[in-house]
Amino acid sequence: MSGVTPGRRAGWLGHAVLALFAAGSLFPLVWTAIAASRNTTRLAQTPPPFWFGGNLLRNLRIAWTDANMGTALFNTVLVAGTVAAGTVLFSTLAGFAFAKLRFRLKNLLLLLVIGTMMVPPQLGVVPLYMLIAELSWTDRLQSVVLPTLVSAFGVFFMRQYLLQALPTELVEAARVDGASSWRVVWHVVFPAARPAMAVLGMLTFVLAWNDFFWPIIALTQNGNPTVQVALTGLGRGYIPDQSVIMAGALLGTLPLLLAFVIFGKHIVGGIMTGAVKG
Repeated sequence: MSGVTPGRRAGWLGHAVLALFAAGSLFPLVWTAIAASRNTTRLAQTPPPFWFGGNLLRNLRIAWTDANMGTALFNTVLVAGTVAAGTVLFSTLAGFAFAKLRFRLKNLLLLLVIGTMMVPPQLGVVPLYMLIAELSWTDRLQSVVLPTLVSAFGVFFMRQYLLQALPTELVEAARVDGASSWRVVWHVVFPAARPAMAVLGMLTFVLAWNDFFWPIIALTQNGNPTVQVALTGLGRGYIPDQSVIMAGALLGTLPLLLAFVIFGKHIVGGIMTGAVKG
């Protein structure tokens, strides 16, 4: 009996710590929903409200209309999905090349790819904007999609994963059987890299969804906005309505949470499968 009690206490303590962290993680979202259900006058009072009010549907309707949220959500899903798919595809191909193929200057090229991660993205804003202006892509979604279709982090991440998860003998055996390079990639590389591809796709989708710096420069709130660009229109005015801003932020967050609820189990399952195989 004495050997069982410490294990039980550790279990309860672990659950208590996890519950505490879960509550802390959910608090910003809950507070956003509470603020979205109130009005600006009540939010300015002390103490602030800690329970829901009756203005949630009204504020959501105002935010949806004033921020052009329908177009913004569609554009953001399109942009984030395309960027995530492109990053996963190109990063997996490049990562496989750096991990398993032999070619001249491979190490130098890899160092150059990693080196680009050290360059602040703000340094490339002016020439990038000049380029999209020359191509007449201002306020068009391709101006946001194309510059981010591949990332140095994605290439390095996939290269490190494939070094361990993909045996060189497996690639050589496929070539001995007469498989072309594309068949090797499709039938050998992609199945082995699936867990890492799922993680990279999830991270890239979230980053693209929340990206604000470049879209606010390339897009406009009344043209082809993403969610983050559209939300800037709610903060304008002499006295911004904080409750409507919170309602817009809630609208922009809920689709991302829904994606995690739907695909989170598959992503975690893929990660665990890759860990067991490794």
